[in-house]
Amino acid sequence: MPSSYQVRGAIAVIAFDFPPVNGLGSPLRTDLMAALDRANADRDVRAVVITGTSKAFSGGADVKELGTPAASRDPRLPVLISALEDSPKPVVAAIAGICMGGGLELALGAHYRVAKADARVSLPEVKLGLLPGAGGTQRLPRAIGLERALNMIVTGETLPAAQFSGTALFDAVTDGDVVDAALALAGKVVQEALPLKRLRDLKVREPQAEAFLQFARNSVAATAGLPAPLKCVEAVSWCVSKPFDEALRLEREAFLQLMASAESRAMRHNFAAERLAGKVADLPDGVPLREIHKVGVIGAGTMGGGITMNFLNVGIPVVLLETQQQALDRGLSTIRRNYETSAKKGKLTAEQVEERMSLVTPTLDYAALADADLVIEAVFENMDVKQQVFARLDEICKPGAILASNTSYLDINRIATFTKRPHDVLGLHFFSPANVMRLLEVVRGAKTAPDALATCLALARKIGKIAVVSGVCDGFIGNRMLAPYGAAAQGLINAGALPHQVDGALQKFGMAMGPFRMGDLAGLDIGWATRKRKAAETGISKPVVADKLCEVGRYGQKTGAGWYRYEAGKRDPIPDPVTEQLIAEYRTAHGITPRKVSDAEVVERCIYALINEGARILQEGIAARASDIDLVYLNGYGFPRPSGGPMFYADSVGLPNVVRALRRFAAEPGADKSWQPAPLLLQLAEQGKSFN
Repeated sequence: MPSSYQVRGAIAVIAFDFPPVNGLGSPLRTDLMAALDRANADRDVRAVVITGTSKAFSGGADVKELGTPAASRDPRLPVLISALEDSPKPVVAAIAGICMGGGLELALGAHYRVAKADARVSLPEVKLGLLPGAGGTQRLPRAIGLERALNMIVTGETLPAAQFSGTALFDAVTDGDVVDAALALAGKVVQEALPLKRLRDLKVREPQAEAFLQFARNSVAATAGLPAPLKCVEAVSWCVSKPFDEALRLEREAFLQLMASAESRAMRHNFAAERLAGKVADLPDGVPLREIHKVGVIGAGTMGGGITMNFLNVGIPVVLLETQQQALDRGLSTIRRNYETSAKKGKLTAEQVEERMSLVTPTLDYAALADADLVIEAVFENMDVKQQVFARLDEICKPGAILASNTSYLDINRIATFTKRPHDVLGLHFFSPANVMRLLEVVRGAKTAPDALATCLALARKIGKIAVVSGVCDGFIGNRMLAPYGAAAQGLINAGALPHQVDGALQKFGMAMGPFRMGDLAGLDIGWATRKRKAAETGISKPVVADKLCEVGRYGQKTGAGWYRYEAGKRDPIPDPVTEQLIAEYRTAHGITPRKVSDAEVVERCIYALINEGARILQEGIAARASDIDLVYLNGYGFPRPSGGPMFYADSVGLPNVVRALRRFAAEPGADKSWQPAPLLLQLAEQGKSFN
């Protein structure tokens, strides 16, 4: 059963037990309504306590139900909340763990609320492109005031219950057993015949309400760029200007409008994708995890330092290895500077900075890694260098230690052969800056042991990463797809576009950064080295304009020039006549007559190239599901969140439309064969199916 019912003295206790977070789907709503009716019908019951588990009062609505018949199945959440509010017997909510979204709205319908001090409360609907749709925009301002409520609703921020002690949100905040405290309060209400308090009956008293709300509208309109935040401001304003019941009706209408929007559908897809990520079909439940008490990181550069910080942040000691003292000192200095910058912003205390720095053991000696449970190398992207590192780790590291490569392209299976323990080897591809970016590609080798994989997935969650499992191929998921995306952008340059037009069109589409700006930021020499490596392996060389830039030392921001020019100490890209001249020379050398390229063509070619390669990756089993590909591009490559990721965007556009465009590109004279639609894409389009 989704909940339990017991009577303690004269008080009925209804406890939700609907894993994992007591989501308010149809089963729990039905059970709760029946239990409430039962309590109100029992003459011996004088009051009701509703509660969850120690980990969750309720995580809110079941997102998977939204837009389905189950979401409108009675009792709907607003109906259930009204039943609590109108109960003739006092209802006390006992809150511990998370109390979010519809869970908090449910609690706001109780007559009294008691919370554990460390309970976490929020109305995070805005993060799904929605607003609270069951009275949250009306009851929360009455409980904590207009400004605090609006900030919570517009940001979706999660806050500890202790911050609301003394407000109408909580009648008591306790460090003890929250159910016991709720029972005591319910007993007092009954004993003293205290009135039943309803938040809806309170008035929002804010003398400067209109001025504040107008300021909020202006601020949100200037920064949000999405419909939901501004709609949240409008809905909250109704608590001042409208009667309660009318405001509830308008709130529900606004919620349903947002739920039908493309942005909300995409953001709900993203939410569900994050919960699916890391679930591996052939990874048995209950695989014992290896203990990770100490981590080794090889390389103290930008990537190695960022990787190190992830573990220091959660209290895991790190042995940081470099080959030269100067490089080691520079790496430690950068880590400290990053933490001190956070301290200046109030995100850390000086004591926390020192505590984290004390967890780093710098070394020039591989022997210091002997007792590490996990070692991650972040050295130069060269297979010969990787071979030297892994052969040395094989000699030094203890049995059972996990050996991971941060490579972004190279063959993990081959790297595993440099050891006598391939079952302990996998890829952990962090994204730069590694201490900030949430994405982690976990690359599973052919011989990677299940417990090694499961351990790294669990560790990723601990350090706050979204882990996506990838199979082994050149570039894994993200960088493999980046190759045809970049090739499409390069093709547009060849055809007649210029870098700033391509970047501008894709940034208008919503990409955080266009491919040429991204190339300059990452360093054009990295792609140059990859192209030369592939040419050496295959004997096939395909010169591109970027090679010409690298040949004259234009590697990007780090050299002050790449596709763009950069002024000293600045990162703003400046279109450069030198680049345009090199492009013109390339076109002439290859007999290309430039033509006009539209922004629409830029977006179509580049994004459809991503989609087509994503379909191949899915078909080959490199990615387990389309939503994993979406997560990679949303969290690692700046794909616009309101579009839901490349595969979700393909579904939105319609797969037959994508296929028609790809066939058009493939039919052009001299077109690369990569424009041929992937077999899986063709199959789904013909069957009227989608990726997700």
